[in-house]
Amino acid sequence: MLNRRKLLKTLSASAVSPLIPLQGKPETSAISGARSKYTYCLNMATLRGHKLGFMKELEIAAKADFRSVEIWLDTLQEYLDAGGSIAEVRKRLDGFGIKVENAIGFAEWIVDDDTARKMGIAQMKREMDLLAQIGCKRIAAPPAGATDVAGLDLKKIAERYRVILEMGDQTGVVPQLEIWGFSKNISRTSEALYVAIESGHPSARVLPDIFHLYKGGSSTDTLALIGKPAVEIIHINDYPANISAAAITDADRIHPGDGVAPIQRILKILQHPDRPLILSEEVFNQYYYSQDALEVARTALNKMKAVTKD
Repeated sequence: MLNRRKLLKTLSASAVSPLIPLQGKPETSAISGARSKYTYCLNMATLRGHKLGFMKELEIAAKADFRSVEIWLDTLQEYLDAGGSIAEVRKRLDGFGIKVENAIGFAEWIVDDDTARKMGIAQMKREMDLLAQIGCKRIAAPPAGATDVAGLDLKKIAERYRVILEMGDQTGVVPQLEIWGFSKNISRTSEALYVAIESGHPSARVLPDIFHLYKGGSSTDTLALIGKPAVEIIHINDYPANISAAAITDADRIHPGDGVAPIQRILKILQHPDRPLILSEEVFNQYYYSQDALEVARTALNKMKAVTKD
């Protein structure tokens, strides 16, 4: 069901070479005071293999000088189930000076099975309510549960996407339609854009990912058609030259700038003139998981800044 989660379980068997408008306050340059074109964000997938726990992940991000993070909902829930509180989460976020830009969850809002879909929508609502309490205004809406079997009607998917967008109207947490290159349904920008437009909802947003654009075969040449207003956050990463789109897996992701992805071109296409584009590094790299977590986080930030020359 949770494809990325399944992949995480296989990481130990596939060690990777080191070569291998909802926007918050704009970031500013400490030197010039000018507004940055980008908001640098750490997706906690990058530290997931370290198994730090929710609060330690925030601490590491803060020490690495991140001011924005993208959390995983299961890690937050584990913290709460162990006796943690939302009040303490808010306190620590404030103390660290960190904003939660987005959250990764796997609610099956998209599937044809009525019972499973109702459960998925209910899960999405609970997660939105939780995120609203910590000031997060976005939640990823990937095609979870619709990855292995092709043939879902895109128009029906658009109707289902509108349902969760309307929940976003109530909660203030907007679902970002995430492209998964390995999905049999929402694997390309053209499919995601169709669903977003057909939803007929003004808050519809698309969440691209450098890796998934390559995996799904989306063309960079037509990426501009997705429209800059439709993209607020992008998962940034890279991939090596020697792995085909058909063979590449999540575990092969590497830091931006260490591979051959046309990152600068993609960001230039999607960067909005009036607000910073949120760049969230999301990698699942066993080699990085074997390194010191703080060093990995610092490297992630430095690599993002280097590739954007910001």
